[in-house]
Amino acid sequence: MGNLWLVLLGLLAVACVWIAIALGRKPRDYAQLRDELNTLFYQQRLKEIEEDDAQGIVTEKAELVTELQHSLLADLPEQASRTVRLGKSWVMAPIILVVIGVSLAMYLKTGGLMQQMELNQVEQDYPQLRDRLMNPQAEHLTQGELQQFSLGLRASLQNDPANVQDWAMLGRLGMVLNNSQLASQAFERALRLAPDDTGLKSDYAEVLVRSPDPQDNRQAQLLLQDMRVKQPEDTRLLTLLAADFFAQQKYPEAIRYWQQLLPNLAPGSAQRDAVEKGIEQAKTNAGLQTSQLTVNVDLSTSAKRMLPQNGVLYISVTDGISPVPVAVKRIPLSHFPLSLVLDDSNAMVPERLLSAQHQLQVRARISRDGSAKPQKDDWFGLNPVARFTGKQSLSVIIDQQEP
Repeated sequence: MGNLWLVLLGLLAVACVWIAIALGRKPRDYAQLRDELNTLFYQQRLKEIEEDDAQGIVTEKAELVTELQHSLLADLPEQASRTVRLGKSWVMAPIILVVIGVSLAMYLKTGGLMQQMELNQVEQDYPQLRDRLMNPQAEHLTQGELQQFSLGLRASLQNDPANVQDWAMLGRLGMVLNNSQLASQAFERALRLAPDDTGLKSDYAEVLVRSPDPQDNRQAQLLLQDMRVKQPEDTRLLTLLAADFFAQQKYPEAIRYWQQLLPNLAPGSAQRDAVEKGIEQAKTNAGLQTSQLTVNVDLSTSAKRMLPQNGVLYISVTDGISPVPVAVKRIPLSHFPLSLVLDDSNAMVPERLLSAQHQLQVRARISRDGSAKPQKDDWFGLNPVARFTGKQSLSVIIDQQEP
């Protein structure tokens, strides 16, 4: 950085010297210069007339000379011309200052000075951020501090490119920051240094599985299949294989690997629950899902007497724990009792399918104006939480009013 500044200052000094030379040149008298040129032209023309006379080309030499003299006299100004100065000393300083100012402004705009200052600050903060990251008792780094740490780590790797652990750390950091390109490049560098490290291969495969690029997904599949030959029961490999096939929309293969994984997971664990939901989602996407819930709705005597003419019936199904519905169906009011069927097509979000639930609670509400939000005096009914086996029927009586 210091050498760059020396070069820039040198070039700026040369420019200022040239400006000073141009502005400080001795003033020229342009009237005198014009007279000198006229005299030179007169002598040259007179010489040509004499040569023509000697050769007998002209016969009226005296008239030509007189005309030439008249032309020379006609070119003389009526009064002395004013001397024009190309520059004055008081003009020099402002021009040099302007050149210096413009040069500095352009450098600040395009020269990366602010970026260099930020990088210097990152390098100063890097050791302290690394200590915090490595200490499980220390305060967790914020998203901005993780970004800053990644810059410092990359700068550190420029000085120590053979550090496998730091390349692996940079790759995992890229995954945390959702920067797949950074993670992929870092794991590739780490694997060049440690090609037999199974942990690095698994991390790299996970990056490829997460990638939206189908080519990366196929590369991940080849890598994982090769690793599974040596580790056929590895839980992480089975999970990644299932996720990779799911990303490629190969749902039967994804279901097969998830089902192989289930016996190795503790009942009731979060991982087992996630795998079961993944299986149900894959079955739904593949058209293999047959889970259905039949809801039978009827009205109490009081509710029948107060039905709105243009009301709307809302059926919402929850898991009995969260108030957020798993499935919702909206239909115009008609005759009662009525029966309707809900399945995964009525799911609110793809991540929470009806078929993936183990218990359900059904709520039926009559909205007077079609509003999805419950309003005062709306009639509704709620059945107790019931175990869901995948295909069954539940009944709801609308017999209460919203307070």
